Amino acid sequence: MSKQTLTTATGSPVADDDNSISVGERGSLTFDNHYTFEKLAHFNRERIPERVVHARGTGAYGKFTVSRSLTDYTIASFLQEVGKSTEVFVRFSTVGGGQDSSDYARDPRGFAIKFYTDQGNYDMVGNNTPVFFLRDAIKFPDFIHSQKKNPRTNLPDPAAMFEFWANHPQSLHQMTILMSDRGIPASYRHMHGFSSHTFSFWNSKGERVWFKWHFKSNQGIQTLTNEQAAVTSPIGAQQDLVEAIDAGDYPSWTAKVQMMTEAEAKTYAINPFDLTKVWPHADFPLIEVGQLELNRNVENYFAETEQACFAPSNLVPGIGASPDKMLQGRLLAYQDAHRYRVGANANQLPVNAAKCPVNHYQRDGAMAGMCPAHGAAAVQTSRVNYYPNDQINDGAPVPDPAVAEPPMPVLESAWVARHGLADDEDHYTQAGDLFRLMNDSQKDQLTTTIAGGLIHASESAQQRMLAQFSKADPDYAGRIVSAMESMR
Repeated sequence: MSKQTLTTATGSPVADDDNSISVGERGSLTFDNHYTFEKLAHFNRERIPERVVHARGTGAYGKFTVSRSLTDYTIASFLQEVGKSTEVFVRFSTVGGGQDSSDYARDPRGFAIKFYTDQGNYDMVGNNTPVFFLRDAIKFPDFIHSQKKNPRTNLPDPAAMFEFWANHPQSLHQMTILMSDRGIPASYRHMHGFSSHTFSFWNSKGERVWFKWHFKSNQGIQTLTNEQAAVTSPIGAQQDLVEAIDAGDYPSWTAKVQMMTEAEAKTYAINPFDLTKVWPHADFPLIEVGQLELNRNVENYFAETEQACFAPSNLVPGIGASPDKMLQGRLLAYQDAHRYRVGANANQLPVNAAKCPVNHYQRDGAMAGMCPAHGAAAVQTSRVNYYPNDQINDGAPVPDPAVAEPPMPVLESAWVARHGLADDEDHYTQAGDLFRLMNDSQKDQLTTTIAGGLIHASESAQQRMLAQFSKADPDYAGRIVSAMESMR
């Protein structure tokens, strides 16, 4: 095999990659060291800002295969035919830590799926839990600040975590899940995934149903205790996924949905758009719709996994958002984060690029004209760059009214205002129900883990938290008190 010539980034052959140009053997470098400068300048820019959340992650490619047609509910093309397969890219992650954190932190896990559909990219940006700590995006920065390292010591700060939770009873349900025996997945293959948010399907008749995604691990659930996590390699989950796929042991998940009609949503006792609540399966059973399989590792972690951009606003015809306040905030925040972290044309990078034709009037910005699926010039051409225009008959893109989403329903006589939580809001029943489902061993693990963090909080925060636990179940609070007493 013939040798390849080393070149600059612009393709010019390189004569020497070991020695810079200098004034004599011991003299200064000269300004004509353009190749040295190119290497150093590129090296300075080899990292992009890490994600402020979900920084530590790993990804892989695979496919989603439909097992039940959803034609009656949605016009989304990738959900129409039984057996239809759609390429996907999936990224798993921890949430609060940086890229240098452990795969085995007690932390929710991100579970994000990019479907490369023939109608554009659809992103399901979820977690391994069916609920979240908050219901309104205005509190998200505060919450994350409380979960990050102390700004003075740069050390974990359980006191801040519990102080935040003490002031926000809406977090109790998710916190109970996080502190339970499912709080540390043994691997990304051995955990479920959820959209958590409510989204909407709409069909060719303009009829809407609300729905939630559930991805159930076909490998089963496996978790680690605090003690096991402490002695497990911090890269273990990433290593497990890479090695499993390389060995042909392809992980898979059964995709299911819950659906609720608009009429049911108006009268149901639980707010269906409250991210801190689940939809009871007895009322809204899981319906199997497909299989998700991962079968190919990335070739370059940075180019693919690190530069992958997922956003809940990446929707396709037949799938829409909902009035979920947390989701509404994410529709803005995620795309904005990508523009800051990767750039205005992040969607032209190979891992983010759609596999179907892309036609728009957006122009310029960093990395313009890179879309690999459509050629260097296909997306940002020299043609007309505004709409409407007189070149429609010559191929200029036009809107398609057929894919318009039906009007979003709102409450009658609704007023624009800052709507907070009612004084009698029930933050406790579902958390208590989850606690009562646990056996004694699981209850002891849960309450001991909580006690280990709560004991560091102020007396005031402890009392407020214990009041919340007691409202969920008196035994819940009692076990925590006993565990804290044994630690003093």
